[in-house]
Amino acid sequence: MNYFFDSSALIKLYHPELGSQQIAAMFGGSDRRIIISRLAGVELHSALALKTRTGHLDREGSAALRIRFFNDVASGAIALVAVSDFHYPAAERLIIRYGDRQGLRTLDALQLAVALEVQDRVGLEAFVAADKVLCEVATLEGLAVLNPEQP
Repeated sequence: MNYFFDSSALIKLYHPELGSQQIAAMFGGSDRRIIISRLAGVELHSALALKTRTGHLDREGSAALRIRFFNDVASGAIALVAVSDFHYPAAERLIIRYGDRQGLRTLDALQLAVALEVQDRVGLEAFVAADKVLCEVATLEGLAVLNPEQP
């Protein structure tokens, strides 16, 4: 089963938050494949930096989590998909379609554009995100959605 993780879900794998237990259970499944965009890696580092700045994580803990992430990617536990030139016009179309009504933001549109391409290419069991707006738009785009913060 293929799961596409947005960074709002990916951070839950590395730092305890609401929904972390559900993410850990998914990550530990034997028949699953976790897929992220390369952008999610950048956003993960930003989230860890924020947690460090705000005192929720110390520098050593942050460094250890970064190493764990790099190891998960290197081992193939997490598959990275590059953000390519054709994802940008797809993201623009998503912003035009959903930006004014649902409030879809730039990086979320790029994440969703990559997920939609992965869905078309290999199929997805679910798009996993902890962002209400992004989950709503992903549903409107026909993706099965799993929000680990929702029961």
